[in-house]
Amino acid sequence: MVGTTSSLTQYSCANDVASQIETWRRWLADERRVSAHTLDAYGRDLSAFLCFISDHLGKPTALGDLEGLNTSDFRSYLANRNNQGLARTSTARAMSTVRNFFRFLDRSNIIKNPAIRAVRTPKIPRSIPKALSAEEAAEALESVEEFGSGQWHTSRGLDWVGKRDTALLTLIYGCGLRISEALNLNVEEAPKGDSMVITGKGNKQRLVPLLDVVVESVEAYIHACPFKAEKGAPLFVGARGKRLSPRIVQRLMQNIRYLLGLPDTATPHALRHSFATHLLAGGGDLRTIQELLGHATLSTTQRYTEVDSARLTDVYSRAHPRAQINKGAVQ
Repeated sequence: MVGTTSSLTQYSCANDVASQIETWRRWLADERRVSAHTLDAYGRDLSAFLCFISDHLGKPTALGDLEGLNTSDFRSYLANRNNQGLARTSTARAMSTVRNFFRFLDRSNIIKNPAIRAVRTPKIPRSIPKALSAEEAAEALESVEEFGSGQWHTSRGLDWVGKRDTALLTLIYGCGLRISEALNLNVEEAPKGDSMVITGKGNKQRLVPLLDVVVESVEAYIHACPFKAEKGAPLFVGARGKRLSPRIVQRLMQNIRYLLGLPDTATPHALRHSFATHLLAGGGDLRTIQELLGHATLSTTQRYTEVDSARLTDVYSRAHPRAQINKGAVQ
């Protein structure tokens, strides 16, 4: 099921586009496990875009029309939203939806339109760094290999770079590592089994549980990497076989931000930040998260995850023995 509130009648488009929209929505629901609420939001964003393009072209939008759109057409769409007084955050999200749909059509070999990549999404001012949402993190990781194995790398026989980038960012997000901790790993320290030992700041070591997806991503990269995996050699390497530079990873995230319309705070470190906040939102306790992040003090973890007073009160009321006794007395 792809939801009932986004039927094809809301889209101002030709039948060939409508058919691809349904396929896209099924993919989002079945493969990406997107919630019904998010699916409806995507539907509304795409519907608004197609309505604008149909008015812009003077006819229902067909696949050929989407393939023929140029940067001016996309900028006209953004200008129209700006003239309506819509918030930048709303426009950034809407443009992310449009990019997602075009990327789906590209990967499905339906149409290709490189012009959308040249369109800048309005920047969203953020006063303090914020974690990516779970959906943004998933979409970012899904987009990694597209950049790593893009035309520049493939044309030079470096398509393995995409697997490296996917493995690296999956490791950072899946284990909450600092970028330096991930890049300092050697081949013999590659994630295997159920956990791995990480050496953090001050040479302090901590045990980090491993997800299957992390292990599998790193194994896929090692298998594809052309450089011999010898003991003492860096796990993550650049095109010349040297230890990968943090700047390369930062540039990769810049590309992802640009494509998905994410804020400037979506850096490699934001994936570590997201790891912590998503664990907390899922019911993880602060002490455990502190250990997983390798923080010396709990106060650092509290600031890092931007825990608000309401959340702390909830954790306290559920965990403290006296709070449980008082709660029982009231009941």
